[in-house]
Amino acid sequence: MKLLYIDTTTNHLYAALWENETVTGEINLQLDKDLSVFTLPKIKDLLDQHGLTPNEIDKILVVNGPGSFTGIRIGVTIAKTMAYSLKKEITTISSLEAMALSSKVESDYKIPIIDARRGYVYAGIFDKENHEVLKQQYVSLVALKCTMENLPGTISVITNDDIDIENKETYTPNFEKIISVGKDKEAINPHAVNPAYLKLTEAEEKQNLDLI
Repeated sequence: MKLLYIDTTTNHLYAALWENETVTGEINLQLDKDLSVFTLPKIKDLLDQHGLTPNEIDKILVVNGPGSFTGIRIGVTIAKTMAYSLKKEITTISSLEAMALSSKVESDYKIPIIDARRGYVYAGIFDKENHEVLKQQYVSLVALKCTMENLPGTISVITNDDIDIENKETYTPNFEKIISVGKDKEAINPHAVNPAYLKLTEAEEKQNLDLI
């Protein structure tokens, strides 16, 4: 099986090719505001470098959030368009699960965190076997710290953000581990692949306030 992995949920483009049970090519680029401009060309370059056309990809694994609202939409839109137009299988994995899978520290609990600003974060808690202990959610950093204090074991926090919290390790995607888990996830109808923001957009929040 040939699989294409896409993650644009932050200011980075993470992408990889998987073939014959191994990663054959990868991208790890900080693109910031140019993410929307260069993501598709960089993915095309990755395919070209390995002599593949988009039609030769069997399955697409896309990270659908949480993270940057704009970033999530870029990757999800590209993945859905490719899957629908080329009639390819598509499935999703969350950014927090990908981060937990990539932890390099041996600990009882892995806690991936993405800064959501204003004292809030996107976070989840996973055990050694990567089972979800705390549901992935939008939560205040104070509440998360309280939960962490009650965990009976060692902790590793995976993040690339400047967050005031202990036991941090930098997130660098382990494509082998992420794809090994994601490749077996059930295929989804491309039209049913949607962003998992875990939080309302500011416009939606304002609209809700207007309705009160």
